[in-house]
Amino acid sequence: MMQLGFVSAILPDATLEEVLSTAYALGYDCVEVMCWPPGKAERRYAGITHIDATDFDQKQSGRVQALVERYGVTISALGYYPNPLAPDPQEADAAAAHLRRVIETAAMLGLSGVNTFVGRDWTKSIDGNWQRFLDTWIPLVEFAEQLAVRIGIENCPMLFTDDEWPGGKNLAASPAIWRRMFAAIPSSSFGLNFDPSHLVWQQMDYLTPLVEFSERLFHIHAKDVRVDRHRLDDVGILATPLRYHTPKLPGMGEINWGKFISVLGDTGYCGPVCVEVEDRTFEGTPESRRLALRQSCTYLRNFLPAPERTCRGATT
Repeated sequence: MMQLGFVSAILPDATLEEVLSTAYALGYDCVEVMCWPPGKAERRYAGITHIDATDFDQKQSGRVQALVERYGVTISALGYYPNPLAPDPQEADAAAAHLRRVIETAAMLGLSGVNTFVGRDWTKSIDGNWQRFLDTWIPLVEFAEQLAVRIGIENCPMLFTDDEWPGGKNLAASPAIWRRMFAAIPSSSFGLNFDPSHLVWQQMDYLTPLVEFSERLFHIHAKDVRVDRHRLDDVGILATPLRYHTPKLPGMGEINWGKFISVLGDTGYCGPVCVEVEDRTFEGTPESRRLALRQSCTYLRNFLPAPERTCRGATT
């Protein structure tokens, strides 16, 4: 059975215990926990540290596992979304090094999943990025394999500002590129953290890839998107995407979630489906962020039934 969760980035100021307590109170099964290195965020939803992987040890692992047991909410995966192929070698090396620490942290916690971006040098073509992709990712995947951790690559092109034009900061943006990636790195530890919303604004089918890449679906992000046709007609598809589309809560955009979950279930997928809140309408206050999580849970429970669960001494 699939598990309904959310991405912890929407609660940037909360502790891990507060994140898990919120998940329990609102009826979620799991949480994808952000593991950025402590420091200032360079973009929205980045720089959030609910588990600090920079100096994680067995004692800290025990504390996290105790919280998970107390609240009856599991960790679907650890999340860290930098650019390991950035044109600045220092930035790229730091991203890859911290990603290794996140993989080690997942293994220490007995988790099977880490979600991230492949990265990209946005000033170069796909072919121009390819050798760096292989040089960076073959060792990372081998490292994850050794620790029995699977890496789920999110398919967001990371193309939102003029500075990221024309290539975006994440190579893994389309089925054609996924095919090439998985042919080059066929490891069963290398797959997708699939987000259908990124295909919608690229004018692409978001259902067919579920079937073709069913064995590579490690994790799912539930985010909707509204394509504003009048804006698209004004600026065209060569404009940066936020000029013609708007991220929304599930059920408030273009995605048919009943059909999406139906097709996803038919593929045999039985993993986490985690709400990723990037809807600015709900970002103004902690209360509105919690409301976004409540509404998303209520809506998606139409398609993902809630299992019975127990909580040991949790407070709300």
